[in-house]
Amino acid sequence: MKYQIKYFIDFTVLVFLYAFVFFRKWRTQGRDKLLVNTLMYAYLSLVLYFTMMPVVASIPFMLDHPYKPMNLAPFIDVSLGRGDFFRQVFLNVIMTLPFGFLFPLTQDKRAKFGRTVFCCFLMSLSIELLQPFFDRSSDVTDLITNVIGGALGYGLYAVFKPIAFWVLERLNAR
Repeated sequence: MKYQIKYFIDFTVLVFLYAFVFFRKWRTQGRDKLLVNTLMYAYLSLVLYFTMMPVVASIPFMLDHPYKPMNLAPFIDVSLGRGDFFRQVFLNVIMTLPFGFLFPLTQDKRAKFGRTVFCCFLMSLSIELLQPFFDRSSDVTDLITNVIGGALGYGLYAVFKPIAFWVLERLNAR
């Protein structure tokens, strides 16, 4: 129960941020922007849930444990025969597929492949660098597989771009 309250605090902060900051801004930009930005916000909130939470309740205790540096040996789990390596790689790729698809939609047709992958890299690097402060492990393999997921997500965006913009145009025309 105590642990659930910590998550509740984080989700409450995220809901208030959305309701009182982002929703008000995005609502004035049209239905299409509201939808795409809300989807991106919800996606990033889920990424926070799986990679960092609880955050707010953990801030006072961030320095109460030793900082565990990032594992800088890529794919070492394979050579060491650690059990769930393929599952972890698959989940990391899947986790960032939505970023690669949604990020260009938030950029008004300006986002190119390189910019999308670079922003995915920055998001993943930020998570990996911050995780040890929240007593979580950090791994360069996660960074690599997250970037691959973002690149694959951009590939899906490129394939479905005409359909996505057609849907968004229809949504805004209402």
